[in-house]
Amino acid sequence: MCDDELIPPQADMTEREWLRAGSDAAAGAPPMPTTGRVPQWVNRRTLLGGAMAGAALAVLPSQAQSPASAATRPGTPGAFPFPEHPNGKGEFAVLVTGDAGTGDEAQYAVAAAARDVCRAEGIGLAVGLGDNIYENGPESADDSEFQDKFERPNNGIDVPWLMVLGNHDCSGLIPGSGGDPSRGDREVAYAKTSKRWYMPNRYYSVPLPAADPLVEFFAIDTIPWSSYVAQLDPYYHWDGPYMREQRSWLDRALKASRARWKVVIGHHPYLNNGKHGSAGSYDGFEIGNYTSGVHLKDMYEKVVCGRADLILSGHDHTLQILEPTARTGGTRQVVCGASAKTEDGKAHFGHPAAWQNFSDNGFMVLKVSGARLTIDAYTVDVATRTATLRHRTRQTTPVAAARAHA
Repeated sequence: MCDDELIPPQADMTEREWLRAGSDAAAGAPPMPTTGRVPQWVNRRTLLGGAMAGAALAVLPSQAQSPASAATRPGTPGAFPFPEHPNGKGEFAVLVTGDAGTGDEAQYAVAAAARDVCRAEGIGLAVGLGDNIYENGPESADDSEFQDKFERPNNGIDVPWLMVLGNHDCSGLIPGSGGDPSRGDREVAYAKTSKRWYMPNRYYSVPLPAADPLVEFFAIDTIPWSSYVAQLDPYYHWDGPYMREQRSWLDRALKASRARWKVVIGHHPYLNNGKHGSAGSYDGFEIGNYTSGVHLKDMYEKVVCGRADLILSGHDHTLQILEPTARTGGTRQVVCGASAKTEDGKAHFGHPAAWQNFSDNGFMVLKVSGARLTIDAYTVDVATRTATLRHRTRQTTPVAAARAHA
């Protein structure tokens, strides 16, 4: 969520209950109990603004979803094609950004700095890790915010962008709540008209190269598992049809993938040293089906860990390259959510990290070859729009190969 937004005072409230709790708190009622280090009051400006902006949206019906399938480039005239060959350095180079869609100076500065690095590194693909359109997602598939908060900032980074949904993209009454997943369909629809934005479904896979993949990306929708409010539409319940279908798809897709390297991309992290914390205890909550992210934790541990090489996530406005551990089955968690916002400058948890930064804006570059997977982390000086390489991590053995020889 935004730096000036606070999470609900109880786990798994509905949006209307949350709003009512905020009104009671403002009227001097006793604070509601919490289960961790969660603030016991709610930001009134955010609540009232969200209620006014989203009231009409509460009556919108949810849209049925099509089953996800292996990704193909849509027929958008002039759409930037997926790279079918490595760049001049023998790598598939991928720009990684997250939580970028503010339209503010920091977003433009990070994009400008990334543009220079993209030219130098031969970038052929980009990733957007959710919260693409702050504060509560687009109002339609042709909302002008797509131009202001995606196309214009990223002009010159002329490659396909693998996009996933964030909690701000799927909000209802309250910006950032994730309480109306159906709003994400507008971002899927937008992909049909954009040369950059790639989102053929709410979850999907992209193998590179398509014929004989070296790396495959698996984009997932984490929102209904980890919304700040309880889902009211049965289709999007944590154990409803949509989430069951997605989990089953991901399990089958990872199992069937012939790629040497496998990368799962989704908004909410499995592990995280930033203030939002890790799946299963997001923001201090350890109860409920939604706010804590307990079912996302279960999915990561049973479907992803030990099978994918990387989990790329945003949500926390930080830059973190965590170490793979026995707990993760060798899978490495990367958090890259500082492409427009920053955090409070300190680590809140102690998961082993190769490198982490909690103060600066920035982005990452993922480089994949047959011999290695490399992650470069950059911080950006917003005033000068320049990037500085701060850390490089290399991995030479895929998780699947390591397990096969264990």
